[in-house]
Amino acid sequence: MSDSKPTRLERTETAAGAQLATITIDHPPLNLFDSVLLDSLATDLAELTADPPRALLLRAEGKLVSGGVDVHEFDGLSVEQGTALWERLFERIIRPIEQLPCPVVFASHGLTLTAAFEISLACDVLLASPKAKFGLVETVVGLTPSMGGPQRLAERAGSGRARELVMTGDVYDAATMAEWGVVNAVHDDVDAAARALAARLADGPTRAHAATKQIIEAWRSGGVAHADAVTPKVSGELFATADLQGGVRSFLEVGPGKASYTGR
Repeated sequence: MSDSKPTRLERTETAAGAQLATITIDHPPLNLFDSVLLDSLATDLAELTADPPRALLLRAEGKLVSGGVDVHEFDGLSVEQGTALWERLFERIIRPIEQLPCPVVFASHGLTLTAAFEISLACDVLLASPKAKFGLVETVVGLTPSMGGPQRLAERAGSGRARELVMTGDVYDAATMAEWGVVNAVHDDVDAAARALAARLADGPTRAHAATKQIIEAWRSGGVAHADAVTPKVSGELFATADLQGGVRSFLEVGPGKASYTGR
């Protein structure tokens, strides 16, 4: 295990001046999710929650994204301790990612197992290299994925595919995951593509992106009828934003695609 902090949070600016945050997992040799890595990631996400950027990129260094969870974390846990572990991980990692009021992009350049795959499924956009592989392989220790992976996989690929992937414990390539709708796109240089996409999203109407996330979350929790019920208020509030007001003026004066956004 590395003596240095296993995640690195950086805040940079795009060419247009939008703040883009990047969290890099760097916990050699296998980027295993042990308590040190999980705590470090949770700390970074807490900082971003307190002061959100206009987009976030999650990526990893090393030959693989992650070999999964360090199984030592499960050894000897009681029912109560196991339950508390998953509650903490939802509260400190999964929900903060999904509740950030900005787009979140995940870049997978190699093997992405268990916790790393579940975290990627909590992100808004998942990009992969042709060499990337994905698996929820918890069955090898008699467990089921418990950081939201099965349900988020079912949302993207359907319940039948989710059951297949989880129950077999097989590892699937990026092309298959793209065909299933789990991976949004496959790029030869996934790091460059993910950085470019994150920068593009950071330059966009951040409040509108946050509203999109709210509406989709309403659909996830209550279906179309619930999403329809919250949309008027969520979308209506955008008319008070400088970005919508400026975007409308720009469209009327010089045409579409010329507006500059500030995130306000």
